[in-house]
Amino acid sequence: MSALSIPVVAPTEADGVFSLLWLIIALPLAGAAILLLGGKYTDKWGHYLGTLMPVGSFVISLTCFFTALGRDEGDRQVAQHLYDWIDVGGLHVGMDLLYDPLSALFLLLITGVGSLIHIYSIGYMAHDARRRRFFGYLNLFVAAMLMLVLAENYVGLFLGWEGVGLASYLLIGFWQHKHSAAAAAKKAFVINRVGDMGMSLAIFLMFVTFGTTSFSGISFGVAAGDQVGALDASTMNWIGVLLLIGACGKSAQVPLQAWLLDAMEGPTPVSALIHAATMVTAGVYLVTRSNFIFENAPHAQTAVIVVATVTLMWGAILGCAKDDIKKALAGSTMSQIGYMMLGAGLGVAGYAFAIFHLLTHGFFKANMFLGAGSVMHAMDDDVDMRHYGGLQKLVPVTFLTFAMGYLAIIGFPGFSGFFSKDKIIEVALTENIWVGLCAMLGAGITGFYMTRLMLLTFFTQPRWSSKGEGAVHPHESPWVMTGPLVVLAALSVLGGVMLAGDWIVDFLAPVVGHAEHEEPPLPALVISLLVVVVVGIGVALALFFVQKRDVPRVAPTDVSFVTKAARADLYGDAINDALVVRPGSQLVTGLVATDRGVVDGAFSGGGLVLRGAGQALRRLQSGYVRTYALSVLGGALVLVLTLVAVNL
Repeated sequence: MSALSIPVVAPTEADGVFSLLWLIIALPLAGAAILLLGGKYTDKWGHYLGTLMPVGSFVISLTCFFTALGRDEGDRQVAQHLYDWIDVGGLHVGMDLLYDPLSALFLLLITGVGSLIHIYSIGYMAHDARRRRFFGYLNLFVAAMLMLVLAENYVGLFLGWEGVGLASYLLIGFWQHKHSAAAAAKKAFVINRVGDMGMSLAIFLMFVTFGTTSFSGISFGVAAGDQVGALDASTMNWIGVLLLIGACGKSAQVPLQAWLLDAMEGPTPVSALIHAATMVTAGVYLVTRSNFIFENAPHAQTAVIVVATVTLMWGAILGCAKDDIKKALAGSTMSQIGYMMLGAGLGVAGYAFAIFHLLTHGFFKANMFLGAGSVMHAMDDDVDMRHYGGLQKLVPVTFLTFAMGYLAIIGFPGFSGFFSKDKIIEVALTENIWVGLCAMLGAGITGFYMTRLMLLTFFTQPRWSSKGEGAVHPHESPWVMTGPLVVLAALSVLGGVMLAGDWIVDFLAPVVGHAEHEEPPLPALVISLLVVVVVGIGVALALFFVQKRDVPRVAPTDVSFVTKAARADLYGDAINDALVVRPGSQLVTGLVATDRGVVDGAFSGGGLVLRGAGQALRRLQSGYVRTYALSVLGGALVLVLTLVAVNL
């Protein structure tokens, strides 16, 4: 696909309500500063302040959105220059913000869903002694993600990118008294640094190639190079691959996926924020924002499709074997992000649908993660679904709202996921039949593991005791927690309206382009029916293997190799250990030995030689005059004897 299929539009200068773009970031950033620096004086009201800040950003974002809708299609890209950030030699980077249809949708998701998660956290973290600090970290997380999607250049994007990494580290390890939480935070941080190296190298290469890091500057450069045939395909492919490495780290795509399930050690609202509104969506944003790169990097684009296809299957398989309710949902997120990356990898035909699924997924996944937190609240923080069962009538609001998210994610007709995921599968089948079939199979597996989760949690026989030691008394969560669930459940049901009349496709066209309609191998209605049938088979298998059988409280050990592999995260950690950790450790050990034995030995050996010579010479300097006289006499005698011998 030529770069000319991607619109290249210079943004207009911000005015009116768009002059407040900076405030969208500044509000949660100010909240984080006040809560983290204010100390104990903010303990009593800090959680309220922390909640109001993203709500304020949401109000401004919503106002900007409706203002943009009132403008012509070509006048919806607005830039705001705050100040000159870097000006060294040929590198000029401004602290510039860009508001366009793509960033507009992300702003609504981040601030809207983020605000609901903050409200939910008021109840969920009510008894935590460090609640004020928790809200400060949440505000920092939101501010960093807002910076990421509002930046007008890759350096500003990288600032938000690193801020998200820092905030995730702080929140995943928030309960740092637990060794598992501290280890999970470190693991996420280290793996993301690998991806960040790819991201930073891509930025360097773009600056060397185009002389700028601005989105508009690079897109103009790409278009100009394409027109005169001066575009270097090899360079573009390298930039695309490096960007993909960065996206794999943040969005937990294979091979940098191992941190995501361990990240469930953080408080449940953190899991919801990471999986629905921030962090893992960053990679999808990066690939979509960099469409002008990938449209001219066919090998990199193919790599995106391969990584996405492997990941959507990988995450779905993990979800089938997890008994921890949050880890089952985390595997689901990995898989669903794979669908979004697949849509983005399919190019102009799939960008809009990737973002469409990202938005609907943000609704129903936040709904289900917060619902899982409500279930844990009812079950004294137990996360093992084998200890649940029969909660349908005991937590009715949680059950009904969770059920809406369940129907959305499996793609039940009429729910949001049905519209968004089916469009990606349709485009995949059109572009490559085998990729499309893998995406369809992934939908069937999704139907299986999500139905299994529903059955183990809300149906089947109760496997908890209300008497004796370890007794639990399941109860519904307070309104401050169930209220956000109701809103998210409604969005999970109604999110599909964004596709009505191809609204989202037309809205995003000024940023990602508009593809010529290509006929899929089968009519769209037939494809949708086939997907529903495949999902139905997955649901039926779950009913057969779970509903019709007794569920032991302890997972059986006599299971198949596939089940063992899935329980071990498909040996992702073992693979990383064999390919990276142990070779890296051996390399460092060898380098240390070389440094000590060769480098240090050379310097130390030289010193030892000089010291020995000095000790030998010191014996000749006794300080006695008679010794010196004897030495002179002996030397003169040797000289005389030498002369005599020569003359003879």
